[in-house]
Amino acid sequence: MGIKINDLMVKSGVKFGTSGARGLAAEMTDQVCYTYTKGFLQYLEESGELKKNGEEVAIAGDLRPSTERIMGAVAKAASDMGYTPVNCGFIPSPAVALYGITHACPSIMVTGSHIPADRNGIKFNKCTGEILKFDEEQIREQIVSVDDESIFGDEGFALPEVNIDARIDYVRRYLNAFPDDCLKGQKIGIYQHSAVGRDVLIEIFSGLGADVTPLGFSTTFVPVDTEAIREEDYKLAKQWSDENGFDVILSTDGDSDRPLISDEHGVWLRGDVAGILAAKYLGADCVSTPVSCNTALEKCGWFEDIRRTQIGSPFVVASMIEGTYAGRKGVVGYEANGGFLTNSDFPMFGNELRALPTRDAVLPVLSIILLSIRERKTISALLSDLPQRFTASDRIQDFPTEESAKILQQFEEVASIEEAFSERFGKVESIDRTDGLRVTFQSSEVLHMRPSGNAPEFRCYNEAGSEARVQEMQQQSMEILLMLKG
Repeated sequence: MGIKINDLMVKSGVKFGTSGARGLAAEMTDQVCYTYTKGFLQYLEESGELKKNGEEVAIAGDLRPSTERIMGAVAKAASDMGYTPVNCGFIPSPAVALYGITHACPSIMVTGSHIPADRNGIKFNKCTGEILKFDEEQIREQIVSVDDESIFGDEGFALPEVNIDARIDYVRRYLNAFPDDCLKGQKIGIYQHSAVGRDVLIEIFSGLGADVTPLGFSTTFVPVDTEAIREEDYKLAKQWSDENGFDVILSTDGDSDRPLISDEHGVWLRGDVAGILAAKYLGADCVSTPVSCNTALEKCGWFEDIRRTQIGSPFVVASMIEGTYAGRKGVVGYEANGGFLTNSDFPMFGNELRALPTRDAVLPVLSIILLSIRERKTISALLSDLPQRFTASDRIQDFPTEESAKILQQFEEVASIEEAFSERFGKVESIDRTDGLRVTFQSSEVLHMRPSGNAPEFRCYNEAGSEARVQEMQQQSMEILLMLKG
């Protein structure tokens, strides 16, 4: 007897979110992770992408405590199905995805990204890149048999010896495409915390000529969320900038596919604003981004083709593919968390930067620094060139998706939205239900509410014409939502 992956999701509590399967680490048992992996590989066999002839399956992970154990279960599943598991070690998500694309093999990243250490996840990539929502639906329907459940003991499964090729190739991606002195004179702080790419960042940016200072190394896992930056991280960046006079401070989330970048004053940029500047540097003609991202993208007038999507990198990837099919030559995407994706090859200093259609943290920060050098402006001055639209986001944590849905159900009609929010934000201009509920008021201010796809959280995004106003909106929105939560 086998079990359908969809039933396993219900039984185990480990479910597909906006980017892979995630759940409590305690619920992500070896058997659950083994079964998920077999379901993924079975689907690739059915679709004709894989054949049982010893083909490679690349595996990597982040630095949270449960990751190595889960990587072992993933490798065991691949091996038992006749494939060769390649242990790429603890490297960034885009690094293992790049290895898979380069070697035409599937890749699997064990990571919970920015969520707390008691949770984890598995991100699946096909030979061509991330799984899309269609692929996820097909994986859910897979029926997986486990021939011998006695293999799942307390000792777990050993991993093969680490293959460092994926790490080397990811670093070379940048060192080969950009001149080795292109960042000469730049003083850069790198906030390491527990990011899996912390040493990779130092190698890349120092290799391009920057004066790099490591900061904030942590031996315990720190859940840095680039969409909901912690107050202590705001304070640290400001302190480090004041003490060291950095041109910029860089960091990433746990699996190093989402960046943090500061200006010269130690003020973190919003990820969706960083995406606009990176796209400008690359000369993109087609930009895909979720509906929640800053509308300065449209207002700046820099891009010919703008495509708004649901939230989650699979939707951004699907939109980029459509842009390429439409004949666009400079196709990029980004998310509010700062993760930046490319679906086109870009000429770079006489070289070529190949497409990488998965979230990446290095390219956007490198692009912004190079844009500031090219235009001879500080990063804060680059921000001033943009239409002044400011965004903020927050979340209600430990809030089940079902409860989030109940809040959204209260706002089926415009009248109910205005009853709750018009006293503070005015009359409703329009609503967008592409992903959750996005309300634009007649003042051009925005409120966007949606359940998180990766964790039991209810997220709230706001946009306004000034930093002070958007922070006021954020506080007021959260007060109303917490009152509705009860």
